[in-house]
Amino acid sequence: MATVSTYLNFNGNCEDAFNFYKSVFGGEFTYIGRFGEMPPQEGMPPMSEADKNKIMHVGLPIGSTNLMGSDTIGEWAAFFVQGNNFSVNINPESKEEADKLFNGLSIGGQVTMPMAATFWGAYFGTLTDKFGINWMINLESQQGGN
Repeated sequence: MATVSTYLNFNGNCEDAFNFYKSVFGGEFTYIGRFGEMPPQEGMPPMSEADKNKIMHVGLPIGSTNLMGSDTIGEWAAFFVQGNNFSVNINPESKEEADKLFNGLSIGGQVTMPMAATFWGAYFGTLTDKFGINWMINLESQQGGN
């Protein structure tokens, strides 16, 4: 059965927010990575120096779930709306479950990133369902975690 967590997006202050959440909930980050650590992406414009230090992904365990987040950069920053800056993240147990959930949730909605293998080793996709809710389907590799 898939597990569910919340994924928050920020307009450049993700690190400050997650340091605050860490001070409130305790614990340690499971991962914190910056956009400057990404491998070059074919067909993508060069990343600005300011964006390279922004948070690409961070995870903070809270009880039996994981709060995750990132900054929005580049063309995605234009779509940032405070108050609507979150997604429900689903971690399925198999590729078949990932595809089933993604295909089901996308009926009548809009796919923003089709399911595909990623540079971080996951099978991943994003969509907004017909009710305006943002979803992320993230099947981690056997070796990976977040």
